[in-house]
Amino acid sequence: MLEKYHSMRYGVSACFVNVLGAAFGLCLYSYSALAAESYTVLALGDSLTAGYGLPQSDSFPRQLESALRAQGHDITIINGGVSGDTSAGGRARLDWLLNKDVRAVIIELGANDGLRGIDPVETRKNLSWILGHLKELQIKVLLTGMKAPPNLGKDYGHDFNSIYTDLARQFSVAFDPFYLQDVAAVEHLNQADGIHPNARGVAKIVQRLSPQIVKLLSQKKPTP
Repeated sequence: MLEKYHSMRYGVSACFVNVLGAAFGLCLYSYSALAAESYTVLALGDSLTAGYGLPQSDSFPRQLESALRAQGHDITIINGGVSGDTSAGGRARLDWLLNKDVRAVIIELGANDGLRGIDPVETRKNLSWILGHLKELQIKVLLTGMKAPPNLGKDYGHDFNSIYTDLARQFSVAFDPFYLQDVAAVEHLNQADGIHPNARGVAKIVQRLSPQIVKLLSQKKPTP
């Protein structure tokens, strides 16, 4: 009886090890497959993407590209950021920035909509169009969220902030709730204006988002 028990336990343990091994092998395969291919990613945004006040080498697209390449991924990041741009501007520029090589788009838009007090209905409409258009083109998306300035009131803040979570759910896209997470209002991570991240602040954002980009690119294309 004892021998039978040990035999059963060994069988279960071996099965568990085999399952873990298969899962680990799948992860290694996904990583290897990603590392073996070349990818182009568009970063569509405003000054936070463009690298306002920074040398281009310290901008978000360049730091992200460098971080990903240091991990062994052949990924090129297109800097599609324009300082002062709104969600409407990003919508207008999207097709001009896209090319046949773009496999994914990071969307970082809305900060200037909030600063200008633009009706959240308009911001939602523009971001919805962008997401719908990229879905039709079967281009992967990482949507990054933004938060409304507190001086615009609770109602505006609620309507604005809910745009991102609602659209991420509606279009089933990868979602990072707040682009400036752990950077906003942290003095040593921002430039003198207190709004735009410095090189260290950008590096912190890149550290958080780079694994999400790797995961995104390893997934299947979205269904139109």
